[in-house]
Parts: sequence; C-alpha cells; structure tokens
Amino acid sequence: MDKYLYLAMNGAAQAMLAQQNNANNLANISTVGFKAALDHFQSNPVSGPGYLDRVYASNELTGADLDPGAVATTGRDLDLAINGDGWFAVQAADGTTAYTRRGDLRIDPAGLLLNGANQIVLGEGGPITIPQFESLQIGRDGTISIRAAGQAANTLVGVDRIRLVNPPRDQLYRGDDGLFHSRDLAEIPADASVAVTSGALESSNVNAVDAMVRMIDYARYYEQQVKLMKLASENDAASARLMRMSG
Repeated sequence: MDKYLYLAMNGAAQAMLAQQNNANNLANISTVGFKAALDHFQSNPVSGPGYLDRVYASNELTGADLDPGAVATTGRDLDLAINGDGWFAVQAADGTTAYTRRGDLRIDPAGLLLNGANQIVLGEGGPITIPQFESLQIGRDGTISIRAAGQAANTLVGVDRIRLVNPPRDQLYRGDDGLFHSRDLAEIPADASVAVTSGALESSNVNAVDAMVRMIDYARYYEQQVKLMKLASENDAASARLMRMSG
C-alpha cells in the first residue's frame, strides 16, 4: 500500500512542477527573445535496501526550445533582432558573461547600453558606453556608429561593436537568472558571421495554444494522482477494518 501511495504522491508533485514551468512560459509570452522551457519526465529507481523494486518519476528541466521567435519590425534604432542563430553577450548579476536573444536596447543616463531587462550589453572590450549623439546607427555586424552634436550629416564615428556569439546549442544552459551560460564556464568568443537587423525585435517563441493545452493536461494528471492517493487511503482503511473483524 505504501508503494501505491508513494507513486501517486510523487506523480502529483512532478505534475505540479511541470505546471509551474508551463505557467512561467505563459507568463513570458510577451517577453522579447524569451525561449520556452522544456520539461523531460524520466523514471528513476529508488536507492537503498528493500527499495530495488520501486521507481519514481522525475521532471528534469533539461533545456529550452532554442528555435527563434517571430520577428516584428519596430523602426526603433536601438531595437535589434538576430538573424538566424546567435546570441547577444551581456553581463550577469554576478559579473560573469551570459547570453540572451533580447534585443530591446536602451541607453541609461550615464551612457551605458542596457537591454530591456536592465542587463549590461557587452562589446569588444566589455560594457558599451555611448557618448552624447545626434543620431545613431547599428550595422548588421553589431557595429555602433554615432554622429556627434555639431558634426556633418555624413560624419559617423564608430563607438564599439556589440559582442555577438554563436556557440553550439548543447554548450549553453539556462541559469536561475533566466540567462544562458556556457556549460564549461569559458567565455565564448565573438562570431563575425552573426548578423543583426536594426529596427526589429524577436518575440517569445512560446506557443500560447500549446501551453494552454499542456496546462489542462497537467491539471488533469494532477487530479488523477490525487484520486489515486485518496483511493490508497480508502483501501488502507478497508484493510484495517478487515483486520479488526478477523481478530
């Protein structure tokens, strides 16, 4: 009876975890460049004497859907969308280098280039600082050029180049901060083949319909496990009554 109850309890717990991950995907359906989390269920044996015949299910959040989202034109000079594969290099909260597809950039009062999540965008030598300007252009290779105040219309000066990388997909993992990091903790070098489109943004790749269907499926699965736990309790009570009667 305890095996029955244990399996049902474990199934309910894993269904709740999957539902949380799915809800997080739905919550980020409007987040620029967001990549949907992927759930992976697997069976694992229970270790220890007397438990070799027991198996529990686990939901391993093993990765993310790295397929690109739809690209929408905005016309804003500081909005960037990566063409095909590639990532923007940004500075994580702990000071390390991380990677994102989020390209809704802005310049803070100190001239520091940030994205919409207030993460510092990195260039060839570190954080990018942009001086005062009258106009700004970002090339396909990520080069930032400005026309300073009082300069002729055709006078553009290069400021920095956004660090664009393109590591193999299996080299990255999503951290607790929502950013992607290198698995070996090594800094990924810039890739000159990565190109961007200015005046456009990549949307989240979360499919709202699929996520809603999964939400219903996980809710039903959770309800089934709760019913099994209730049935296990009823069977246990019935067995106890039979034991008392036979005694």
